[in-house]
Amino acid sequence: MLQRELLASAKIADGETLDLYTHAGHFMIVMGRNELMSSRMRFSEEQLAELTIERLGKADARMLIGGYGMGFTYRAARAKLGAKAQIVIAEISEAIVDWAKGPMAQLTGDTLSDPRLDLRICDVAALIDDANDGTSGKFDAILLDVDNGPDGIVRDANNRIYSRTGLAKARDALAPGGILAVWSAGPDPAFRKRLHDTGLDIVEWKTRSRPNNKGAHHIIWFAQKS
Repeated sequence: MLQRELLASAKIADGETLDLYTHAGHFMIVMGRNELMSSRMRFSEEQLAELTIERLGKADARMLIGGYGMGFTYRAARAKLGAKAQIVIAEISEAIVDWAKGPMAQLTGDTLSDPRLDLRICDVAALIDDANDGTSGKFDAILLDVDNGPDGIVRDANNRIYSRTGLAKARDALAPGGILAVWSAGPDPAFRKRLHDTGLDIVEWKTRSRPNNKGAHHIIWFAQKS
């Protein structure tokens, strides 16, 4: 039986440790006992981008993605957006980006050199604040795939993103017709109510973690600004 192999470890800002493993040709990023992401479970992350762009109906959108992770959401967005689009990514851990260029380069390829990409090492909340303060323009779409969703927080600082105040800020950072899309490992009625209370038009979408209609059931909320 194959054992998973530890490829790299890194401390993040709050003192927690991220570990990168490989097993049977797949990669996993783990914090403590929490598996944050796996290259085996990628379909719902790709759907987060693909379905948002379809609903938006705007190929040259300005998009903000909260969390690079293994890059599945980014690469799906990159494949569907037009030449004049802009994809801003907020990734809190520089180690994640280093791993994308190093141990996980077979997944990444040359996609980080895309001229449409603006990859920043920062909290996504800071970029949402900038859009509200007039420091940067509004976004056509904001995609949040942070921790394991609103009810799967492993980094306490991320709670504010999913709070009523955080959701209101995300709403206000959207251009008219813009979409806030939120990925979750499972249903969360309390979060859905908070999202509904922002006044955005809500659709809850159920998807699977694998493209063959297998794997875990995940949730994506699409919240559109009228």
